[in-house]
Amino acid sequence: MKILPILTLALSGLMSVNVSANAPSFPHLVTTGYGEVTATPDMAEFTVKVVESTMTAEQAKLLVDNVVSGFIGKLTDQGVSPDSINSSNLYLTPQYHYPKKGKPELVGYRASRTMTVKVEDLANLNQYLDIALSEGINQVDTIRLKVRDEVKYQQQARLEAIKDANSKARSLATGFEQELGGVWRIDYNMPSSQPVLMRSVSMDAKAESNSYQDSTLVIRDRVDVIYKLKD
Repeated sequence: MKILPILTLALSGLMSVNVSANAPSFPHLVTTGYGEVTATPDMAEFTVKVVESTMTAEQAKLLVDNVVSGFIGKLTDQGVSPDSINSSNLYLTPQYHYPKKGKPELVGYRASRTMTVKVEDLANLNQYLDIALSEGINQVDTIRLKVRDEVKYQQQARLEAIKDANSKARSLATGFEQELGGVWRIDYNMPSSQPVLMRSVSMDAKAESNSYQDSTLVIRDRVDVIYKLKD
């Protein structure tokens, strides 16, 4: 029986294995394995911002700094470690009015600061967000649900991806009446980001708090493999 020179499985349409540039000269088979595991989040991280616009730069800075100080103070009273709070520097920009004729007119200043808070116990997330609202924070940029032992879950997802790649390779080789040889090449790129819950909401009015206790994270991984086919 004539040996197939190349047998390629492309599930997503694009593969990180550069077959055309680095294809081996011997008969081979290429697969992509996907793996995922689910995890219940037990911690979180959220980023909030306070923005104020006033006539003077000094007043805008004072308003923003007061909100940041009050928020950090309340979090500290609740037992949040200073190491879990990251506050950015003040960002101050002039605001102009641009008439149809004439030069731009300075109408005030806009000041803003961003804070990121690490929540060690997910049960406290809503409480900390309520504190942000009460202290004058007017924007929530992101809420990231996380698991404490991310490495463990990522390793589990990676093993599932390896199993998937091997299973596909065996199935394809059998289907085409070929005998699968050893692994010739493995391409793996660690996922650049973890599953997150992203939100951007206005906090001008108090809204009913959402519960995150029943949320589930899906952690994914993938691996690209080139197998030899026996002659």
